[in-house]
Parts: sequence; C-alpha cells; structure tokens
Amino acid sequence: MNDEINQISSEKWNKCLTEIKKVKEEIAKVIVGQDQIVEEMMIALICRGHCLIIGVPGLAKTLLIRTLGQVLDLSFKRIQFTPDMMPSDILGCEILQNSSEGKKEFEFVKGPIFSNLILADEINRTPPKTQSALLEAMQELQVSIAGETFSLPEPFLVFATQNPIEHEGTYPLPEAQLDRFFFSLKISYPSIEEERQIVANTTVNSEINPAQVLKKESLAEIQELALDIPAPDHVMDYILNLVHSTRPESERATDFVRKYVAWGAGPRASQNLTKAAKALALLNGNPLISIGDVNKIAPAVLRHRIIPNYNATGEGITVDDIINELLSE
Repeated sequence: MNDEINQISSEKWNKCLTEIKKVKEEIAKVIVGQDQIVEEMMIALICRGHCLIIGVPGLAKTLLIRTLGQVLDLSFKRIQFTPDMMPSDILGCEILQNSSEGKKEFEFVKGPIFSNLILADEINRTPPKTQSALLEAMQELQVSIAGETFSLPEPFLVFATQNPIEHEGTYPLPEAQLDRFFFSLKISYPSIEEERQIVANTTVNSEINPAQVLKKESLAEIQELALDIPAPDHVMDYILNLVHSTRPESERATDFVRKYVAWGAGPRASQNLTKAAKALALLNGNPLISIGDVNKIAPAVLRHRIIPNYNATGEGITVDDIINELLSE
C-alpha cells in the first residue's frame, strides 16, 4: 500500500515538474531576460499571493502578466489607477434596468476586478478610499455591494505597480496595507544584449503568441503540491531567527538593526517565507526546502515589511542594505 502511495506521489510530482517546465518555456518565448522576476511571479502564483512591483515605465510589466495569463488559461485585466478613480470603477456598481416583466430593478454590473489576474497600474496614484477597496478584495477574495456579497474568481491575484521616480500627486500605501502583499518585487532595466533582442522581436510584423499549456485544474494541483513540501526543523529555525532579527526590540536583533530599523517584520513574513521557499523548491525540482531557498526569496518577502528609521534615511541606508546585512550575518 505504501509503495502504491509513493508511486502516485512520484507520478504527481513528475507531472507537475513537466508542466512547470512547459510554462517556463512558453513565457521565455515572449519575455526576454527578467528571469528573476518571472520566477518570483510564478512563486507568487503558486502561493496564491499578491505582488507589489516597483519599476519605471516601459519594462514590460503588462506584457509579462498578460503572457502569464495566456500560458495558464487565466483571464487578465489591466486597471490604470488615476486620482479621480472611485471604488465602483474597479468593483462594479448597481444599475437600474428594465426586467422581463417590465419592472424597474437594480442589476449588479461587475467591474474589472472580476478576473483571475489584475494589473493594478500605478496603485499609488489613486486615493486611499479606492486603494482600500482593492486591498479589501485582495484580503477577503470577495466584494460587497449594496449588502450583497460576490465572490471573486479562483485563482485571483493582483500585481500592483508603483513608479519609484515620481512622487507628486501620489498616495503612498500605508505599511499595514503593504503587509497584505505577498511579495515586493523590483524590476530593473535589461542588459544591452537583452534589449537588442527585445528591439529585434518588437520591430517586425510578426508577433509571438504563447501557447496555453496549463489548465486551472493543473495549477490548483501544483499549488496544493507546493504546500505538501516539508520544511526541515533547522530551516524553520533559520526562518524564525531571520524574521525575529529584523525587530529592533528582539533579543536576536543585531546592533545594525537597532541602529537603523524602526519596525521589523511580523509573523506574516515567517508564513510567507516558508510558503515561498516551498514554491521555489518545487520550481527547482527539490523535495525539501533549504536555507538557500530562504535566502534567495527573503528580499522579496521582507522588503516592504521592514521600516527604516531616521538614522537610515539620513545615512542613505536602504531596506535592501538592511536585508543584505541580515543575510550576511
């Protein structure tokens, strides 16, 4: 009986690895470079986690998320956030309609949030009221309109972007709302060779269309399999020590943290580090998570959960500097 169970598990494991390989190959046909961002977004997808993406315009964020939706057979919507946007613009609203019996009655018209993948472009350009409406939907996976609750499609992921070089006319997300994001990702410029290939691919008549290689049901199997990957005790100890060392009041905090950090990461960071390490191990075909997996994914999990103090701001110490210091120790 045990041999049969092991055989089934092995078949499921190999099937998932084959499907993951196909997804990577299809995305690589369209997206040039950005291997780390692609990997981190796939981890977020496996962990059912939302992402905050920080990067200047023109780095193919929309193309990347749309491609992810095409390859995985998921619906995709892009929402451009503006200062005059209202919650109803993204959630939907009730409209007075004529019924089949000739009576006037309200009918709910769903907004663009009713999609599997949402690109919330420049989320910091919209007022806090609209930000909160989106973040509540991210947390609860449902929206309430006029006393009626509507469930969002499964899976449901939000990839919100922020422009790091413009601050006028923006409404920065509060730290409590930032903590709802699974990852905070930094997308950088391509190299010269990568940009050469991008230009070559996008200045011709032909268009590269990725194939749909994974069904929603298969994605759900991969998500469940990732959670089944065990975390050894020494890796769990490492995760807990790392997160606790970000808190200035903790006995595990270093002098560096006490000098430059105002607030450290909370328990959600420990949860997300564990889940992300499991997903990374699965992507690499490893049956166990390692400290190397934790270190690789730690910046994306901790970046928006550590708040530097005035000393850090005055001396030009960034959050990434603090994280690198912690990992080096």
